[in-house]
Amino acid sequence: MEVMMKIFNTLTNKKEEFKPLREGEVSIYVCGPTVYNYVHIGNTRPMIVFDVLRRTFEYLGYKVTFVSNFTDVDDKIIKAAKAEGITEKELTDKYIAAYEDVRRNLNLLFPTYAPRVTNTMDAIIKFIDNLVKSGYAYEVDGDVYFRVSKIDEYGQLSGIKIEDLVAGASERIDENDKKEESTDFALWKKTDEGIRFDSPWSKGRPGWHTECVVMINDIFEGGKIDIHGGGQDLKFPHHENEIAQSMACHHHPIAHTWMHNQMINIDNQKMSKSLGNVIWAKDMVAELGCNVVKWFMLSSHYRNPLNLTEEVLNSVKKEVAKVDNVIKSVSLYLQVNHIANENYNKAAVDGMVGALEDDLNTSLALTKILDQVKKLNLAFRQKEKNDKAIAIEYQTLLKMTAVIGFVFEPRKLNAAELEIYQAWLEAKQNKDFETADKLRTQLIEKGII
Repeated sequence: MEVMMKIFNTLTNKKEEFKPLREGEVSIYVCGPTVYNYVHIGNTRPMIVFDVLRRTFEYLGYKVTFVSNFTDVDDKIIKAAKAEGITEKELTDKYIAAYEDVRRNLNLLFPTYAPRVTNTMDAIIKFIDNLVKSGYAYEVDGDVYFRVSKIDEYGQLSGIKIEDLVAGASERIDENDKKEESTDFALWKKTDEGIRFDSPWSKGRPGWHTECVVMINDIFEGGKIDIHGGGQDLKFPHHENEIAQSMACHHHPIAHTWMHNQMINIDNQKMSKSLGNVIWAKDMVAELGCNVVKWFMLSSHYRNPLNLTEEVLNSVKKEVAKVDNVIKSVSLYLQVNHIANENYNKAAVDGMVGALEDDLNTSLALTKILDQVKKLNLAFRQKEKNDKAIAIEYQTLLKMTAVIGFVFEPRKLNAAELEIYQAWLEAKQNKDFETADKLRTQLIEKGII
């Protein structure tokens, strides 16, 4: 199929045809979590969105290098470790493992690389040192700051102007009078608390905005990648400051394409601890299952806000059930009647992927899956069944759901279950309703129907 991937580039504020840096390859970096607690459902939106992006590229034949980091050095981590009475390493290991469980339970592909800040410290210190030596950064009393004023392109991603930031800063008292300019940001912090690292300036730890630039620099040649992604809340200052450092070192904005997903609201309210409406991802997945959570996350375009309500969730559950029910029913029919699996309809799957090629139009892709459900149901309900046609439509639906990363598993019967199922069919055919009801109860208890 002809590849025409189009992505809305937040760096240029327009939808552009994707052209990789290297033919047949795609490099993607997505900002990962700061691991001081369990991840909430807002954190799972970029996890799911960029997993679908990766899967789409792989379906199209690209070799994808996918990187997502763990921030395991942070003030919040120090505070949380004290509260839990464990070391920072024990805390971060615990929540990284919990994050990986969520990734696994959502059937998301694991990154090609998942670097941690603590394992990248030497490279981070060297990177900052180079910025100091080149005049883009300066040291004051053991702290190191980046000179934003030296980057003419500052604000190219967010559209925020330096003069507006300066004006805003002048309206409030700046607690940090060490900086040359109010707009400068910390690259290194001298500290006496928590985990500390030796550096040319002090014992301390890096600022948040440097780690991703260094990790990209470490993994990808010249620190340049195809796509950098993350939540809309990272656009400024985090991603803007990443770009500033890359402009200083490499004279390019890290990625050719920048992608940002919008946030999730709960009943039209922002999710926050103060409102008490934070939903942990692990709890939502445990309650609703992988398919419902993913369907909900993909039901609206990634650049639109997503609102979680009971009404929306009920609608999602019904749509997922339509897919699940027909797969279960048809898989049993094919198995009982010993009908061989057929190839899927590639044109239909390509049609669904075509929706994803248009800036990840996942809502349209889900509509195409539901259209395929209708096709399969229609073929399955024909009085004069065409078993080959049923098998093709069935495999097409399975392929569609697999491309996006859903987990709809056909029901496979063992010999004893198959015997009960066939006896149930015979009882229904013979109008022996009493026996049929008893056998049906057994099948329901076993989760077969």
